Amino acid sequence: MAAKRRVTIRDVAERAGVSQTTVSFVLNDVEGMRISAETRRRVLEAARALGYHPDASARRLVQGRTRVIAFIEYHSPHAAQVDPFLAEVLRGLHAVARQRGYHILFEPLSPADEGFMDAFVRLVRGRHADGVILSGPRLDDQTLLPIRREQVPVVLHGRPPSGEWPFIDVDNVHGARLATEHLIGLGHRHIALITHAPLVYTAAADRRAGYVQALEAAGLPVEETFIREAAFTPASGKEAMRALLALSPRPTAVFVAGDTVALGVLQAAKEAGLRVPEELAVVGFDDIPLAAYFDPPLTTVRLPAYGLGWGAGDLLIRLLEEDEVRSPHVLLQTELIVRRSCGATPPSAP
Repeated sequence: MAAKRRVTIRDVAERAGVSQTTVSFVLNDVEGMRISAETRRRVLEAARALGYHPDASARRLVQGRTRVIAFIEYHSPHAAQVDPFLAEVLRGLHAVARQRGYHILFEPLSPADEGFMDAFVRLVRGRHADGVILSGPRLDDQTLLPIRREQVPVVLHGRPPSGEWPFIDVDNVHGARLATEHLIGLGHRHIALITHAPLVYTAAADRRAGYVQALEAAGLPVEETFIREAAFTPASGKEAMRALLALSPRPTAVFVAGDTVALGVLQAAKEAGLRVPEELAVVGFDDIPLAAYFDPPLTTVRLPAYGLGWGAGDLLIRLLEEDEVRSPHVLLQTELIVRRSCGATPPSAP
């Protein structure tokens, strides 16, 4: 008599009609995820009907593994230190790694630094980790080729330049469009964009695309002088906002594609004697934990930062343990959180 085949997460996903990542989120009750009650019900019913339960002893554990996952952040160490969004991502990654018996090696490496490629190749070739999560892929990414040569499992935390790599990300285009449409709906016609990163980063390019889509759909011109690049930090946001305020006419609203950068934008407005939101409406992106405590509290696009970290780790571990991954491309949803910085009346909850 043949042994009964183990029920896998893919079986549950197929029965429920959702992705394997969604099944993992539901069964592990991952915080901050926008999953409807109906989807949760379908997943739980499918798991019960199939008799699914995680079985660590059934995983294919390869001898000689380090049980380490490398998380490589395309930031300078300084930029990583001032990024509270990154802290939430790492918290989610650490949670799933600990649950599955892995450790995390965190390396902030800036492609602009001399010796970046040498350091990267040494990390991969030295087998210091079983797999790699690359955060913040770029359109000019040169690091993916050595990974392919070394045959190291990789998951990208962010949309890659091409669709051939497993990745998890949010729908940056849709989120940026939500933010810009909100400002248009408040009556603004001169809306600037300050990116959170240089446009060579795919997330920055996608957020610019959403901003442009919203303007074009409303019949508004896309003014290139109203688009400024920042570089992850409040200081870069402050510098970009100062440049915009020197224009004539100046923008009446600004979509800042990163909350950390928006902190510098608000400071620049204050130093210029402008009242937010009365004289300048501001909308951010990320909903970092401090966004509700900015002065004024920041209207922003909320990302499931913890879920992004958890999902990236879950996807990589499934690849490492040779589980069949049906959908290696995962996009999570965003939502607009209205507070006082845009001029709209926020709901009673902060």
